[in-house]
Amino acid sequence: MNAKKRREIFTRLAAANPKPTTELVYRSPFELLVAVILSAQATDKGVNAATAKLFRDAGTPSRVAALGAEGLKPYIRTIGLYNNKAKNIIATAKALIEEHGGEVPRERAALEALPGVGRKTANVILNTAFDEPTIAVDTHILRVANRTGLARGKTPRAVEDKLLRFTPTEFKRDAHHWLILHGRYVCKARRPDCPHCLIRDLCEYRHKTAESPPEET
Repeated sequence: MNAKKRREIFTRLAAANPKPTTELVYRSPFELLVAVILSAQATDKGVNAATAKLFRDAGTPSRVAALGAEGLKPYIRTIGLYNNKAKNIIATAKALIEEHGGEVPRERAALEALPGVGRKTANVILNTAFDEPTIAVDTHILRVANRTGLARGKTPRAVEDKLLRFTPTEFKRDAHHWLILHGRYVCKARRPDCPHCLIRDLCEYRHKTAESPPEET
């Protein structure tokens, strides 16, 4: 895919959604961090349902730490892998208090040193909470980047590196959100909705769907 086509793809995505953002509900970098940790192998809708009550009762590192893992579990029991996530969230809350004055750091190394935080989570926080031009590659973005030809790669890191290299500078801050939303609602894994795709003519996916199949009931 050439630079002209890449620019046009992002131009269209930007025109359709000028101010994209995460679908996770949060009020602070810490709440976003907790939500992103919970979102692994879970839907944003499910995470929001769990965090609505949690954040009303405990929306700061000190209050979450005070719950302890056993106190946190009832809030997040509907989330997959909640036992391990509870341990990581409590450990992260304590680390923020002890090492960062209760604030979420905006440096990658410091974020990745927190329990339960890997490169993807760190990228989400840097981008969404602190407006850094990073691109967190999840399964949706990995699929969209490879299908369209925007940035082909076998691993999330390979795709991330290519997206950062090839995405025009003015689109980098919002590229993560545009691509994840496109993958979630249009360029879906099993049944991509190519007929309603606004970048269909620019996409290099060879197996575009000719029509939208009926929804399963």
